[in-house]
Amino acid sequence: MKTYIFLSSFVFLAAQSLLFEGVAAVVGNAVILKSDVSQLVSITALQQKIDLNKNPETYSLLQAQAIESLIDQQVILEMAKLDSVEVKETDVDMALNNHIENIISRAGSQEIAEEYLGRSIKSFRRESWADMQGQLIIEQYQYSLLNKITINREGVVGFYEEYQDSLGFLPTLYRINHIQLSIGPSSESVSSALSKINKLRLKITSGESFRSLAVAHSEDAGTSPQGGDLGYVQRGTLVSEFESVAFTQDVGLVSEPILTKFGFHLIETIDRQGEKAKIRHILIKPEITASDEIRVFDFALTLKDSLLNFDTFKQFAKTYSDDKITKDISGDLGWVDLSSFPIPEFALAIQAESSIGVCSSPIKTSAGYHLIWISDVRPGGKPNLLDHWPEVESMALNQKKLIWFKDWLKQAKSLLFISIYDGS
Repeated sequence: MKTYIFLSSFVFLAAQSLLFEGVAAVVGNAVILKSDVSQLVSITALQQKIDLNKNPETYSLLQAQAIESLIDQQVILEMAKLDSVEVKETDVDMALNNHIENIISRAGSQEIAEEYLGRSIKSFRRESWADMQGQLIIEQYQYSLLNKITINREGVVGFYEEYQDSLGFLPTLYRINHIQLSIGPSSESVSSALSKINKLRLKITSGESFRSLAVAHSEDAGTSPQGGDLGYVQRGTLVSEFESVAFTQDVGLVSEPILTKFGFHLIETIDRQGEKAKIRHILIKPEITASDEIRVFDFALTLKDSLLNFDTFKQFAKTYSDDKITKDISGDLGWVDLSSFPIPEFALAIQAESSIGVCSSPIKTSAGYHLIWISDVRPGGKPNLLDHWPEVESMALNQKKLIWFKDWLKQAKSLLFISIYDGS
């Protein structure tokens, strides 16, 4: 049996004295600051596209929800610490980078994001690292707890009998495999791009300004106006071919042309500080012409004519598909809800052909041409145990996990000192 540590009277008195210094709540030996609550309210408002200046009555509701959420998270974190749960620093860095990118994307610009956050992105990153570490620990701990919960057939049937009238409608699902054929440049176009970037490198080594040449010639629209400047970049956030050069070459050196999926790059490492490097680059993309598209389309038609059965389709997917994620699993996309699938062209093609057990005609998307094979269809509509057992089983298991976790959280709270400060 674990021994839980309660807040000593000394820490309690210290916490009480801090209440007037911006503390919103105390959980165990930890404090939740009012600034943490305000920050969570701001991020929530940003995610939900709520203008707090125009909706002041919403602030109190969001604030109450934020305090409750932060208390729950801190309780889970305290219990995770007792079980010695840890996460890697590299995982924290990656998660924080993704979080910040999402905030900026939702805001529309870094400037607007900083206005919502009330601080610079640099400051937010520094102050949020420990919070992100805690969040990952919480997620890992919750997963370890909930992953142990299972449900048997009797539990699924009981759930269905109790809730069948309120389960809503399920979408029609299609079991889809695909072959993706990317449209790439010809060898002549690649040679032309390489020649162009070699000439730019010669100009730089002869004394011309890297910045000026990047502004005039780089095909990276996001960095060209800034002279190719990427700023300080965290290791692990760039494509591997680019990063291996940027983080190993001497500072001030301009690399030989480096080929990535984006094209050819000239890379200059301006400064390096541990796992971060200040980098600028020039990008030249091999041109993709109409003849390149025709070449890939004709190849897709040739494959289609040879795909007379599902086994052959799966073999061809392993051999020819350019989708690295699904290539090794025969192009398997699993069960797909076309109404929410991120490739809308698939839905249009299936509606037009609606053929099961045959190879589709080539489908054009932003990733190239695709051939798809529908091996099965699961009808939608009102859930029933015959047609929708996996979905009903998932619903039943999720409900069981939710009930279990609420009980666990309630018990965990009873083991820790918790106090909420209601002052303004």
